[in-house]
Amino acid sequence: MITLGYTSLLFITFLSATILPFSSEVVLVSMLNKGYSIPLCLLIATTGNSLGGLTNYFIGKIGNPLWLKKVGMSEIKIQNQQLLVQKYGYWLALIAWVPIIGDPLMITVGFYRVKFMPFFSLMILGKALRYIAIATYFI
Repeated sequence: MITLGYTSLLFITFLSATILPFSSEVVLVSMLNKGYSIPLCLLIATTGNSLGGLTNYFIGKIGNPLWLKKVGMSEIKIQNQQLLVQKYGYWLALIAWVPIIGDPLMITVGFYRVKFMPFFSLMILGKALRYIAIATYFI
C-alpha cells in the first residue's frame, strides 16, 4: 500500500497538471478523509498543481508559432487558436484545471505569450477554488 503524505500530494498534484494522466482529486479527498490538515492540503494541492500549470506555460513559451505549420496543423486551426487567445487572453488561466483541455490550453497560452502575472494569478485562483470546492463537497 502506498503511504500518502504532504510530499506525495505536492508531487501528484504537480504531475496531474502536466500532460501525464494523474488524478489529484482522488489523492486530496483520500488524505482529507484520513484526517490530514484541510488548509495545508489545500495549500499544497494548489501549489503543486499551479507549478505544473507553470511548467506547461513555460513549455509553450519556449515554442514558436511557426512550428505549428511544420507539424501539420492547418492554417484554420492556427488562426482559431490565435483568435481564442487574443479574445480571452490571461482569463483562460481560470480554466487551467479543466480535465483534458486545461493542460494543452496552458501550453497554448504560453505559446502566444500571454502576460505572465495576470495569467499566473488567475491560474492559482482557479485551481484553488477547484480544490476548495472538491474539499467542501467530499468531506
